[in-house]
Amino acid sequence: MDNNSISIKNWSEDDRPREKLMLKGKSVLSDAELIAILIGSGSKNESAVELSKKILASVGNNLNELGKLNLSQLCNFKGIGEAKAVTIIAAMELARRRRSEEVIELTKITSSKIIFEIMQPIIGELPHEEFWVLYLNNANKVIAKNQLSKGGMTGTVVDVRIIFKSALESGAVGILLCHNHPSGNLKPSEADIEITKKVKTAGKSLDINVLDHLIITQNGYYSFADEGIL
Repeated sequence: MDNNSISIKNWSEDDRPREKLMLKGKSVLSDAELIAILIGSGSKNESAVELSKKILASVGNNLNELGKLNLSQLCNFKGIGEAKAVTIIAAMELARRRRSEEVIELTKITSSKIIFEIMQPIIGELPHEEFWVLYLNNANKVIAKNQLSKGGMTGTVVDVRIIFKSALESGAVGILLCHNHPSGNLKPSEADIEITKKVKTAGKSLDINVLDHLIITQNGYYSFADEGIL
């Protein structure tokens, strides 16, 4: 009989996700098996693993896309109630925070790629725009990073005074600007270019250098400095 058509409790012990993890380690489990452990049980007609496979298939078997599903979208799957949906969402959020914390504090910025690696886990997958500022010391190491504003799908407000107030308070000598484009479009808008010029001009009077401005998406980034338009 096909294991997928019967309850997990009737599978051989070696095939059950929990027992498999304990006997062989976490790395041997598939994404569906790991999610099955989270939800615990499936529906009347399918196992937790089969239900997990169905959920993953709906997002192209992409865990980043799974992390974007909200409570109501997860609850649309038969066998997923609010408690199971919340468990999945919580696990995805923990994974996102872990990625963010893997970047060691006081990272030295030597390229735009390092900025992307710091900020992509924070803003790269959001459904709305956020504008962040990274503050650097004279060794080009990150001493602080702050969310400046949070907006909608297509824009956010940037207050230049707050940027430099925080820079002076932290003793920063350089700053990096970052914001995301939920659309996935990496091309800077006229507003993006104008605010970059405005911040750079304000920084000159305070001897605080604007070193770069990154537009970040889930899979890539655009660097004003790399493109020579800063």
